[in-house]
This record gives sequence, structure tokens and C-alpha cells, in this order.
Amino acid sequence: MLEQLTQLVQQFGNDAVVKNNAVPNELNDNVMKETESSLLSGLQKMASDGNLEQLAGLFQGNNAGSASNPVVKQLIEQVSGNLGQKVGLDSQAANGVAANMIPQILGSLVGKAKDPNVKGFEVSDLVNAISGGSGNSNLMDMVSKYGGQFGLDQNNDGKVDMQDAMAYTLKKEVSVDCLENYLVNKISKLHF
Repeated sequence: MLEQLTQLVQQFGNDAVVKNNAVPNELNDNVMKETESSLLSGLQKMASDGNLEQLAGLFQGNNAGSASNPVVKQLIEQVSGNLGQKVGLDSQAANGVAANMIPQILGSLVGKAKDPNVKGFEVSDLVNAISGGSGNSNLMDMVSKYGGQFGLDQNNDGKVDMQDAMAYTLKKEVSVDCLENYLVNKISKLHF
């Protein structure tokens, strides 16, 4: 996931940073590195602070690339602030870079994660990176191993993973709490 994030920062940074006269050329690399770092740390902080419903909102509908999305808005503010404090961009340039890049990066990341035709990139990769790798692997192992027997393979690909959780959420348009209750209920019925 980090490789994809780096590629997207480079891709969208070309116009937002390199071709941007408000960003001095000698700061281009630092601006892109800080944008990537601040974006990832911002997502991780949201997860560690328990803002899971907001993060799940990135995957619902097609608003991950919209500045009106509360997660996107919060990340734009954080990245913009860090670009000013850590890199030395003036506030107008920092706001412009963040407002341009963050929606594009998140929209592309989430789009790729949701697209079953994109190989080598899954929602679980994104969730794992956001959670700092601290996801409960035992729970995911159990869900993957036994979930198909209990109707958890929502997208019928023969395995149970985060794609199924997203498919269920999108199909039923349920909240994260409802999805969690559904999974806990199904797993509690397993006999080991």
C-alpha cells in the first residue's frame, strides 16, 4: 500500500507541486514527502483515536475524492498545517497543495482498493496500513478460514476478506457498528 501511496503522491504532485509556481523548486521533494507522511499519519491517527465510522465513510459511495468528505477535509487541514510548519510553505501555497492533492490521492487509493479488477491492491492492504499493521490477525484468520461456511463470502470469490466486509456494507448500506455486530454474531456461532 505504501508503494501505491508514493506513486500517487508523485503522480498528483507533478501538477500540484512541481508545476506550481507558489512552491519553490528546491522544496518540491520535501513537500511531496511531507504530504505522503502527513496523509498516512493522519489516517493512522484517526484509526487510533477510534474514528472508524468516519474512515469507513471513505469507502461508501464515491466521495473519497471530495473535499466535502469530513475525513478528506480533516486531512487537508492537517497536511496543509504540516507543510507550513515542517517544510516552510506559506499558508496559501500549503493550502493549495493539500486541497489539490489529498482528494485526488484518497479518491484514487479508495477507488483502487474497491475495484476487484485491480490486482495486488485490496481494501485489507489499505486497512492494514491505516491501522499501522495492528489489525487483529487472529480474528481475520478465523473469519477467512470459516467465514465462507456462514455466508460471509459476500462477493463469491472463495475467500473471506475485507472486500467481503465492504461488499456487505455497500450492499446493505449499513453502519460500521452493524457490520461489526453481524461479524461478531457469525463468529460466535463457530465451534472450534
